[in-house]
Amino acid sequence: MKVEKILNKKVSESVTEQIEKMIEAGTFLPGEKLPSVRELCDMFGVGRSAVRDAITTLKGKGAVTVKQGEGTYICKFDSGRLFNNHLLLPSSEDISQLFQVRKLLEPGIAEIAAENRSEADLELMDALLSGGDDNSWEADYNFHLAIARAAGNEILIQLLEFISASMQKTMIGFHQFIKEDREVFEEITDQHNRIYQMLQNKKPAMAKQLMQEHLDYVEDLLKTSSVLNA
Repeated sequence: MKVEKILNKKVSESVTEQIEKMIEAGTFLPGEKLPSVRELCDMFGVGRSAVRDAITTLKGKGAVTVKQGEGTYICKFDSGRLFNNHLLLPSSEDISQLFQVRKLLEPGIAEIAAENRSEADLELMDALLSGGDDNSWEADYNFHLAIARAAGNEILIQLLEFISASMQKTMIGFHQFIKEDREVFEEITDQHNRIYQMLQNKKPAMAKQLMQEHLDYVEDLLKTSSVLNA
């Protein structure tokens, strides 16, 4: 991975951003030891104080842990850090567990949304569903998030946002996987439309059931694809 020399800016912030990018790219892996402070100084062309400040910031985010006398290590994904501003990339096992949480969470969200949704909520969902052949991760995410917002429970919204952010890389890969399969794309679109109809008609039990069936379908596709093992 190309390392950029740090120019004028808050130097420690720039170092933090670069290390975050390297963690996201897999240059530094969970459990792996970071290069020494001196090596990082040479790598980025900055002073020791900037590197130390960056490590302190990363430690505060839960991205690294400092072991006295040993060095700095990349933390593993920790589901206990809900709502914290972390950037840790979950493993395939973590992704499977996160999807299990989605399956427990979202059918109930759809049920509540069918009872609480407003006309404005329906208009937003309809606009999202009318977006044409957009099978991107963003379109899918925005539809599910719109349902969560219609439920009117801020904690549920934050939970869904956390799970979706943690699964973002996998779900982007998943949408690339299904992009060439028109039949699968049309089936997922149809499932979204049927869920919307139950929300529109204020049928909580059916909205819950259809969301459960939708997530079961997506989970089966994930398991048969190579996305989780990528």
